Amino acid sequence: MELRQLRYFVRIVELGAMSRAAAELDMVQSALSQQISRLESELSTRLLQRTPRGVLPTEAGMAFFREAKLTLRHAEQAVRAAQAARLSGSVSVGLAPTTAAVLGLPLMQAMRERYPDVRLHLVEGMSGHLAAQLKARELDLAVLFDPQAGQGGPVPGDRLMDRQPLFTEDIFLVTQARRRRRKRLALADLDDEPLILPTHPHGLRLTLDAAFARAGIRPQVVMEVDSLSMVMAAVDAGLGSSLQPYAAVHGVPDAQQRLRLSLIDDAQVRRTNLLCSLSEDELSPAALATRVVVVDCVKRLIGGGAWTGTRLWSPDRLHKD
Repeated sequence: MELRQLRYFVRIVELGAMSRAAAELDMVQSALSQQISRLESELSTRLLQRTPRGVLPTEAGMAFFREAKLTLRHAEQAVRAAQAARLSGSVSVGLAPTTAAVLGLPLMQAMRERYPDVRLHLVEGMSGHLAAQLKARELDLAVLFDPQAGQGGPVPGDRLMDRQPLFTEDIFLVTQARRRRRKRLALADLDDEPLILPTHPHGLRLTLDAAFARAGIRPQVVMEVDSLSMVMAAVDAGLGSSLQPYAAVHGVPDAQQRLRLSLIDDAQVRRTNLLCSLSEDELSPAALATRVVVVDCVKRLIGGGAWTGTRLWSPDRLHKD
């Protein structure tokens, strides 16, 4: 049973006609009738009787009408109470540049909609730097990269922090559009590829170095750049290629015309993203609420197909892929 069904039923009884209620509720009459039929089926009793002059509540319907109105009043009071005591304060969230390119704006919009009195402080930085800020209690939470998530290895931050695996990202070789590359490449195909990569504190670099070491490949790193925009500019200028998730080109103008992406077809060359935060007893109510919003935004973006090359984290999938 849903509150909207109670509202529909109450309005039908008050107006005495299904058609008038449907018009006022801006619904198709058949849809409104279907909702009432579902309600009656759930209650296993007839609530309304049809007459030539409209509809009238049955004896059970009249009893239900009184209780439904009371329930709706209580629901309205609950809404007012929640709004009067809504969350306030501030919360600081760290996002890596590629994560911020996709998640940043939806997170800001969701926080403004759900918690307008909470002041959101977004910090964009390399994953290694964000981990240090989180450990120093300069951030409340951050989305960080874990090169060994699900494999028994260490994770960013310290042992007192809460960590929640969020999603994994495919990695692509990003080159100039004029260069001809297959849509899928093996790691061995990059043996002599001139690469522009971030430096070692960066989570992506750790993931890539571990993958290259397992494959027995010594990558040809021609530049180390800790700025996503500069990496993309260097690739666009033909100075080398880069290994990045799809989100790296999310904010590049005319990316499809200027850049070419080839999927690295290797289950070991994927990036796992963790939602890391201070321990729950250190987090304010605003920070706890923001943590839920981050998860909701990630699920909505991935579920809606807005985050290419990304899938929600699953321990089962680590072994299947």
